[in-house]
Amino acid sequence: MQRRSLLTAALGGPLMAASVVERKRGSHVKIGLNAYSFNKDLMAGTMKISDVLDFCAENNIDGVDLTGYYFPGYPKAPADEFVFGVKRYAWMNGVTIGGTGVRNDFALPSAAERDEQIRLVKDWVDVCAKLGGTMVRVFSGKAVAKGYTFDQTLEWMVPAFQDCAKYAAARGVLLGMQHHDDFLKTAAETIRLVEAVKSDWFTVILDVGSLRQGDPYAEIEKLLPHASNWQVKEQVWYGTKKVDIDLARLRKIVDKVGYRGFMPIEALGAGDSRQIVKGFLGRVRAAFA
Repeated sequence: MQRRSLLTAALGGPLMAASVVERKRGSHVKIGLNAYSFNKDLMAGTMKISDVLDFCAENNIDGVDLTGYYFPGYPKAPADEFVFGVKRYAWMNGVTIGGTGVRNDFALPSAAERDEQIRLVKDWVDVCAKLGGTMVRVFSGKAVAKGYTFDQTLEWMVPAFQDCAKYAAARGVLLGMQHHDDFLKTAAETIRLVEAVKSDWFTVILDVGSLRQGDPYAEIEKLLPHASNWQVKEQVWYGTKKVDIDLARLRKIVDKVGYRGFMPIEALGAGDSRQIVKGFLGRVRAAFA
């Protein structure tokens, strides 16, 4: 309560509910890139992190999210020398590192296994801080644990996120929770988790391709007030039907609800990755010009 009172005073007014992101009204979008767009190339070793940064520089992409999978030794934290080398290279090329991300699972029934996952997140919070990033992308879990209910799984998931959020806050790093059509399948479930964690340092990464229950655009609009980052993908889903994203409609939602900050894209179409990303980048830029 004391921390929130100090933050209230600093902002000059009362805070909204912890799950709603505080920002000025209106919208201002900066297009970014999620390194996962080059997943097949990075995993195959035909691209390196420096190549992703080069791509951003060559295409005037201001920000990038460097998923942890592509750092040497993942899931262990990479050596400081490597991290600081990436940080320097990005700065010299005018690319903002938004943060990094891990593939944690807090839906595990075993407390010992969850502790390992908590350690994973904290290790990469430290990496993010060293990179000069602001956010670590995290997940809820793969599925409701067998033999348990959604509510039971949520009961042990919330304290895990609270522990991680407290650790991240002390280092000036946000946790961005990406709903991924796994344990969390709807906007309502996602908001329920964020409200239960009750931390200003725990927000939503709005993944437009992982809202597959009902109208995805209605779900996006519900989630946007709670989001501080994105994954804008080439398609949205109506149940099991995948259709190309309507970027003009997405723009209208952003202008209606309001959003300021980076909007990373993730393009995974078949073919040459660089051309796929360039094509989608052009479409997103045109829609948000």
